[in-house]
Amino acid sequence: MPQHFKIIRLILGDQLNIQHTWFNTLDPSVAYVLMEVKCESEYVTHHIQKVVAIFSAMRQFAAVLASHGHHVHYIKINDPQNQHDFCKNLEELKAQWQAHEIAYQQPDEYRLEAYFKRAFPDITPVDAQHFLTSKEEFKALFEGKKTYLMETFYRKMRVKHQVLVDSANQPIGGKWNFDQDNRKKVPKHHQFLTTELKGEDCSEVYEDILKAKIETIGNINPRQFHWTTTRTEAMELLEEFVDKALPLFGTLQDAMTENHWYLYHSRLSFALNVKLIHPLEVIRRVEQAYVEDPERYSLNQIEGFIRQILGWREYMRGIYWAKMPEFASLNYFGNKAALPSWFWTGNTKMNCLRHAIKQSLEHAYAHHIQRLMVTGNFALLLGVHPDHVDRWYLGIYIDAFEWVEITNTRGMSQFADGGIVGSKPYVSSAAYVQKMSNYCEGCSYNYQDKFGEKACPFNTLYWDFYVRNRPLLERNPRIGMMYKVWDKMGEAQQQKIREKAAFIKQHVETL
Repeated sequence: MPQHFKIIRLILGDQLNIQHTWFNTLDPSVAYVLMEVKCESEYVTHHIQKVVAIFSAMRQFAAVLASHGHHVHYIKINDPQNQHDFCKNLEELKAQWQAHEIAYQQPDEYRLEAYFKRAFPDITPVDAQHFLTSKEEFKALFEGKKTYLMETFYRKMRVKHQVLVDSANQPIGGKWNFDQDNRKKVPKHHQFLTTELKGEDCSEVYEDILKAKIETIGNINPRQFHWTTTRTEAMELLEEFVDKALPLFGTLQDAMTENHWYLYHSRLSFALNVKLIHPLEVIRRVEQAYVEDPERYSLNQIEGFIRQILGWREYMRGIYWAKMPEFASLNYFGNKAALPSWFWTGNTKMNCLRHAIKQSLEHAYAHHIQRLMVTGNFALLLGVHPDHVDRWYLGIYIDAFEWVEITNTRGMSQFADGGIVGSKPYVSSAAYVQKMSNYCEGCSYNYQDKFGEKACPFNTLYWDFYVRNRPLLERNPRIGMMYKVWDKMGEAQQQKIREKAAFIKQHVETL
């Protein structure tokens, strides 16, 4: 006897929110559908750990739904009936079950929203019930303004959600932002007290991906998979982060070291971005730690972490929906260079890039400063086309979904948006890397040298970037001083920089 359902509700791989009101009541006329489709696995080449994590999280979420008494239909990547297209699979099930209605939650990515609108023009998606501000609210906040200042948005969010504010809606501690206290380097001989890696066996999912012949990048140990793929694991990791890592999170959040791959970062970004855990849950737990023990959890640690979630995460999503689809084609500098092939291997003599890239390939993760000031910085100095940078970041990082990736990459990192996200390009010479890391120790290049055979490529490309983009940047009040420094250089030194930069760009594959 065939099953019949009146309503089919689709759940995407990044909509694993067990607290959604969809699941508050049991309805025998409703079937929940999750599916692994190749079109979502192959629109860019993803890290193998990212594909494994999403499929594993989806399968475990489906099991939880079923254990609660909901009817769940799950289509795996190698199922014979899988047509590898959301709408084709849904239409097949609708006919098979004689369903009257298909429902879905608002997708987080523009391409999927457009896809579902074309396929189901008469269906209004329901809210995904995850983010702390709506698309409409964000647009209204910045209506008629030329710039979208994150600090303006962040302060309003603090007040709206009553986070770290007093009864007069003023910031606890007297300041909204403690970023100046969060720029320390890891001390020598530092003993890390941070969260642990708990390995789980994901061999079945991994073998299914291999069988499906999905092209991926990166490495994995399928028997010791360390990313959280269930809500229970995410909540446990949150508690462990608060206990062990939060006391030093802010102080060392910008630091980089070869000695530890995630330092005091929470590793909650994947769980957040597939909605296993709600951002306000995380924020409230961190705020609670400060209230209960302000001596152990200094305010700069707490505020720095909360700003990443309540500020940057929500802000980047707001920019995404306010500026897409045009944002995805912005290229302010007209950059055209290709991404060096060693971005896919890490085989470069530049120690900072080698470590950040190899770590990314090994763990599907690098923290925000590694992404912004090492890999992103080099790509911008080199003049890589932002399309290439977007695809790399979107593919290699486990927490990279377009709504948060492209605004950080094309906006914050590459300044391809011309200043919508950031007020200046985030570029630096080797001095910043040396200041914030131990990467320069033992590197094949000398971070102090500008022109010699062992001169760090960051140094010369830094000046080359400013010179070639002078017409676009000279009037920027935050960086005008750099052109005064350049103009005071002797002509001979300027010529050395031009020649060395040209040599580096011509021989970038051998760096």
